[in-house]
Amino acid sequence: MSRSPEVRHKKFHKNTGTRKKLAATSAAKPAAAVANPLGRPARIRRAALATATTVGGGMPQTKAKIRMYRQGLGDCFLVTLPRKEGKPYRILIDCGVILGTSQAVMRMTQVVDSVVAETNGHVDLMLATHQHWDHLSGFVQATESFKNLSVDNVWVAWTEDPGDELANQLRGERQQAVETLRLAGAALTLSGDATNAEAVDGLLGFFGAAGGASTEDALRLAMGKGKVRYCRPTDQPIELADPEVRLYLLGPPHDPTLIRKTLPSAKAPETYGLAARTQSLSDVMAVSDADAPFEAGRSIPFSSAQSMAFFRQRYWGPSADAPAWRRIDTAWLDGASELALALDSATNNTSLVLAIEFGDGDVLLFAADAQVGNWLSWQGLSWQVKDKTVTGPDLLARTVFYKVGHHGSHNATLRQAGLELMSKLKIAAIPVDHEMAKLKNWGNMPLPELLEALDKQASIGVIRIDQDPVGAIPGIIVDPLYFDIIF
Repeated sequence: MSRSPEVRHKKFHKNTGTRKKLAATSAAKPAAAVANPLGRPARIRRAALATATTVGGGMPQTKAKIRMYRQGLGDCFLVTLPRKEGKPYRILIDCGVILGTSQAVMRMTQVVDSVVAETNGHVDLMLATHQHWDHLSGFVQATESFKNLSVDNVWVAWTEDPGDELANQLRGERQQAVETLRLAGAALTLSGDATNAEAVDGLLGFFGAAGGASTEDALRLAMGKGKVRYCRPTDQPIELADPEVRLYLLGPPHDPTLIRKTLPSAKAPETYGLAARTQSLSDVMAVSDADAPFEAGRSIPFSSAQSMAFFRQRYWGPSADAPAWRRIDTAWLDGASELALALDSATNNTSLVLAIEFGDGDVLLFAADAQVGNWLSWQGLSWQVKDKTVTGPDLLARTVFYKVGHHGSHNATLRQAGLELMSKLKIAAIPVDHEMAKLKNWGNMPLPELLEALDKQASIGVIRIDQDPVGAIPGIIVDPLYFDIIF
């Protein structure tokens, strides 16, 4: 049912208790019921941008158009920056969806085909922010469609640089953890511990399907699309004359302490909600190495040994109640779930973070899955740009669009050193599918306390890929496959 232009108070999303002042326009079209990629009914409205003018090709004359794809739990953003002359400057940031998503290949093919159509088959810059399946899977799931897209430059974090000593150390830790967890997941299944086995396998899904393509495969394909640059936050911002923007790299920090700090402090948490009681990857790996009596590949799960004649005869002895001192079973696997969580956070914290600054000072912030240490490092960043100094906190203070970190999780948006600095924030965008998150046992994704804080801070509101705005919103176009956010 269409609404009168005079009505000004509307709910921004279905199923939320918050309200925003959102002005409907007389150009709003009636709602139409369609099926969106997440399988939920959508109420589609298209809102005209009141101040837009049309240039060649019918594109509104604006500062930027941010397309957030709605493929499921995962990141894929296409940023269009109009030029005064020639074709727009295009930036593609990630392209993936979580393992276990229904019809994932079809969805990612639709996404990449849409990118190709929108860009006429050409992207100036592509970012692959970090090695997680929900950010990179499209490069292996839609390879044929990607053949239709040419890319000039590919940016990845310094953590992928084979010539960087710290990068190689972190990569070695990650590979060791993945191998240990794959063995542990199999051992937990054989030992009958289905709950922990499911938790471990779920988090291992961030690195690809067992026996199938991996995130390393996806990253290799992405890096093969264009000229590769290994990015560091100490790099000078890239200045584009047309369009008039600067591209800043905020993270990840080239600091072994900060890049390993994935969790908020226990006494004074820097984030929203309660601090999670988990450990860092290096701590858990140290514990698991010390606690395991044998190498993972040389141990036999306890329940499997019970069924073997050799162990029935010699391990337990003639009776079923052999002395306990003779047992060395799978107690070392108790920390597998903790290790899986730590590995997930450690990889997130290697995220490449991009800030796009316009000539008028407004900033678009794409934080990927950056976690506590990555965020904290921005406080000490500064760049000399012409006759002024630009700092990390300064960019946060001028942020008008924030791609919310790690799908709205508990340790990927800082409070005082993050969201509270964003005094000009207009829109917070969360690429989250809460129903899928619940299936993965991540019921607090997105975190309710964070959602409340985002809703208070963002003057227009919070956009989630799993929900549709109720009512027309100037500057936002809703499609079953994407949101277009126009500045």
